[in-house]
Amino acid sequence: QVQLVESGGGLVPPGGSLGLSCAASGSTFSIYTMRWYRQAPGKQREFVAIISTKSGMTNYADSVKGRFTISRDNAKNTVYLQMNSLKPEDTAVYYCSALVDNGRQYWGQGTQVTVSS
Repeated sequence: QVQLVESGGGLVPPGGSLGLSCAASGSTFSIYTMRWYRQAPGKQREFVAIISTKSGMTNYADSVKGRFTISRDNAKNTVYLQMNSLKPEDTAVYYCSALVDNGRQYWGQGTQVTVSS
């Protein structure tokens, strides 16, 4: 079992920056990759970014490439999402997800990010 808790959401003006954190607990040794997803009102949940907990390799959705950065601190079992140059269309509930080595995927409760003036 893996538990995930996101934090750091809030209200930010267009062009601003915000950092999200996702703290993992439980069987963290089994985590293979960590991902961020987001879901805007009336839309499907979409992939944002992924990081390998072992190699640190990353990948991003085209919509956030060059603006968002995913990183990890394995000692703290925490993954971060630094979001810069935020746009109103980045407004969504952001979810952290962990894929463990048996193929099971765990989710956090989500944190609201609102980009508005």
